Amino acid sequence: MKIGVLGTGFMGKQLARKLAAAGHQVNAANSRGPGTIDDDVLSTGAVAATVEDAVHNADAVVLAMPHPGHEKIRALISSLPEDVVVIDISNYFPGRDPVNPELEAGKAETEWVQEYFGRPIAKAWNNIGMVSFEMKGLPAGAPGRVALPVAGDRPQDREVAMALVQDTGFDAFDAGPLSGSWRQQPGSPVYITDLSYEELGPALSSAERERLPRRRDLSAQVFAERVGGRASPDAETVVRIARALFM
Repeated sequence: MKIGVLGTGFMGKQLARKLAAAGHQVNAANSRGPGTIDDDVLSTGAVAATVEDAVHNADAVVLAMPHPGHEKIRALISSLPEDVVVIDISNYFPGRDPVNPELEAGKAETEWVQEYFGRPIAKAWNNIGMVSFEMKGLPAGAPGRVALPVAGDRPQDREVAMALVQDTGFDAFDAGPLSGSWRQQPGSPVYITDLSYEELGPALSSAERERLPRRRDLSAQVFAERVGGRASPDAETVVRIARALFM
């Protein structure tokens, strides 16, 4: 499959590496141009590209950037052919992102992204912590494999996104349409808690929508106090704190 990964921060880098290692033709792009993409992003076979080249004739495009980055690519993504699967991995964090009144009022984040681009969007990879995503991928059927939810209004988008999640080393759980994708947003019981496939469904069902923003903001304070300006804690510390706060 030909895949464009737009954004080469930590998650974009790992996605480019993992998907290329799985045998996909991956073009990685960022807003600064292909000459600024580090060699480690390309270490398993991904190719540095412009944003335009990354999405040209792509079967799937991954938006690996926070919401403020969407403005620069709005026209490009909106004009992609209908059959291209576009996958959003972003989360909304007030304080980092400009205040979005619709999200503050409770609209599901990727429903807003879908309306912003005016085309179908799927949601995946947003609920896995950075260190866990790098370190915890396992072959299919391996004990202890972490599961990730995938949401989207079109079944074919969910099918493709789920296959790609599997290719990155995680079980994929069909979380249904975007209207329910708030259940995998920050503050929910499945957010950075590294659950198994069997645990994921009940955890999604137990999410309480009105409590998510408070839990999200509390976790930001806890992690800031824990690590300050340093790198993210190790994966097990992240999971232990997240399970205490969100479950």
